[in-house]
Amino acid sequence: MTTSSGSSGVVIVGGGLAAARTAEQLRRSEYAGAITIVGDEVHLPYDRPPLSKDVLRAETDDVTLKPAEFYAEKGIELLLGNAVSSVDTGAQRVTLNDGTQLAYDQLVIATGLTPKRISSFPELAGIHVLRSLEDSLALRRAAGAARRAVVVGAGFIGCEVAASMRSLGVGVVLIEPQPAPLASVLGEQIGGLVARLHDSEGVDVRCGVGVARVDGDGRVQSVTLSDGTELTADLVVVGIGSVPVTDWLEGSGIDVDNGVVCDEVGRTSAPHVWAVGDVASWRDVSGSQVRVEHWSNVADQVRVMVPAMLGQDAPTAVTVPYFWSDQYDVKIQCLGEPEATDTVHLVDDDGRKFLAYFEREGVLVGVVGAAMSGPVMKARSKIAARASIADVLA
Repeated sequence: MTTSSGSSGVVIVGGGLAAARTAEQLRRSEYAGAITIVGDEVHLPYDRPPLSKDVLRAETDDVTLKPAEFYAEKGIELLLGNAVSSVDTGAQRVTLNDGTQLAYDQLVIATGLTPKRISSFPELAGIHVLRSLEDSLALRRAAGAARRAVVVGAGFIGCEVAASMRSLGVGVVLIEPQPAPLASVLGEQIGGLVARLHDSEGVDVRCGVGVARVDGDGRVQSVTLSDGTELTADLVVVGIGSVPVTDWLEGSGIDVDNGVVCDEVGRTSAPHVWAVGDVASWRDVSGSQVRVEHWSNVADQVRVMVPAMLGQDAPTAVTVPYFWSDQYDVKIQCLGEPEATDTVHLVDDDGRKFLAYFEREGVLVGVVGAAMSGPVMKARSKIAARASIADVLA
């Protein structure tokens, strides 16, 4: 069937932050047409960063971005618990899993990511990934009965889960094939400082080693590492990254390459189709395609995409990428675009807190700080201005 309410207007596919912010920005920009958000989860659009922290630690269950009344007042229709299975860009129509078809004037792809899994792992109870609210609640229940957990992958999600598990009294072994946690993102030196933080909280950090095998009888009981070490475990969390949710676009003619390929304002290769958030690979000022998975990036993108969609002037202000990670009582913050190969200038380190500047070709390109919010945020204008590292360190 075809729903009359979706016969025109903007259809937003995805029920998370990017979808909610896009709908909000449309109404803020005085768009008066129909807006429909289609999400595969039954929940109202919610915030994901707390899943590995506040929700997992049982400090809250409510991570809803806006109450149901907001969407009703703004005339935003929610079709939840029903994923989109395909899109016909010629007919400007999407088809949902239950057969419902929605026509659109403009389509926004905001489907986000899905966690990578390790295909060699057996189907055992006690092996978890973390992406959805249900994942977090299930992991919280499992942690309540667990004594020993193995977290595979020491990226931001893995580190946050390890920290939350320790606060729940669970023994944690953190496994990372790279030389240090976050080494592929922030380099070995900063990764070493993050490892130090976890070590001080009682986490057994094992770097330069992977997982060879997981064993158990119906439920996970042990993890064997690539160096032959066997670890007892009644809980395993896989945090090895995520991939964009784009399978439903197969055959649509929309270009996909590590996400939905977009121009500098979020326009895809298909007419009247846009993409935003974690799933979207936007063209940057240098002409490269970049897909950013940071929470704050969504607001920056919708402020550009929505005016372009509506034929209005888009803002041109220079934005400095920003993200953060809460681990124990320490907020690790990053401004700019640091890379693992940059020269690192560690300018403050008291054994737990630290501040580091990242230099590339003599220019300040990023700053990373742990429990150093003030100095980190003060560096924003210097990064935007591409300040000389010599001037910054003077």
